[in-house]
Amino acid sequence: MDDKDRKLIDMLKSDGRASYVALGQELGLSEAAVRRRIKALMEKGTIKRFTVEIREEEKAKALTLISVNPSATTSQVAEKLIKIQNVDKIYEITGEYDIVALISASNIVEANACIDDIRKSEGVTNTNTIIILKEI
Repeated sequence: MDDKDRKLIDMLKSDGRASYVALGQELGLSEAAVRRRIKALMEKGTIKRFTVEIREEEKAKALTLISVNPSATTSQVAEKLIKIQNVDKIYEITGEYDIVALISASNIVEANACIDDIRKSEGVTNTNTIIILKEI
């Protein structure tokens, strides 16, 4: 990954809907070159997905602390959890819990459904969910 790739990623973080032409003009690249770079970044897994952000006051965010059954592999459970809708990030951690899931949903009902899906996941033995009231 070079400086143009890094700048391209920063630009996409700011505006994921920017056109290839506009991105190319800013980077000094052709539309085709931007398209190739984005495709390569996606194939390498550097760009995992494009998302839509909604206004903060419309969102429901939560942290779910997750205990994994000792007979299960934490990494395998984490790989399954990241695929659940509205799970934004997964962190393997130390301490009383094994995994933290960052949940971002458009409302509390969606967040609750996500938490239910996490609780039902194979290998999960216990959860503790914290609803985020305000992000600073």
